[in-house]
Amino acid sequence: MKIIHDIISTFIGIGYCPLAPGTAASLVVVLIYYFLLRGLSWPVFAGLCLIIFFLGVWSSSRYASSRRVEDPGSVVIDEVLGQLLALFALHFTTPGWPLLLAAFLGFRFFDIFKPFFIHRAERFPAGWGIMLDDVMAGLYTGILLQIYLHLA
Repeated sequence: MKIIHDIISTFIGIGYCPLAPGTAASLVVVLIYYFLLRGLSWPVFAGLCLIIFFLGVWSSSRYASSRRVEDPGSVVIDEVLGQLLALFALHFTTPGWPLLLAAFLGFRFFDIFKPFFIHRAERFPAGWGIMLDDVMAGLYTGILLQIYLHLA
């Protein structure tokens, strides 16, 4: 069972990237979105996000506990979900690379600097805290993208 938590939490090993594993995972998600997921209907896309959320809470809790670390840097399933949530804001458009780059950079900004109470989400126990700060970062990014799309 440990191997399953390892695979899910590290997003099939991307979390072991020696430099910026969260950024690497986010970049891979943008590419997966562009080439595979952008054609999904929004209910299927939303369902995928929900599945990743609950799998992420479950797996990252077990993974962190087995390593006796509160939020291991190799856990990147949270970045996967956060980036997908940021991209969800673009799902009703046909986003080109500039908008995808904006979603990527916006999410990375909110994930790294954790402004506007995002850091408080880390206080939740175990996998909940690991996942929720990135959920908030993805939602903040999505809100900004929607504001931009409505003003443009």
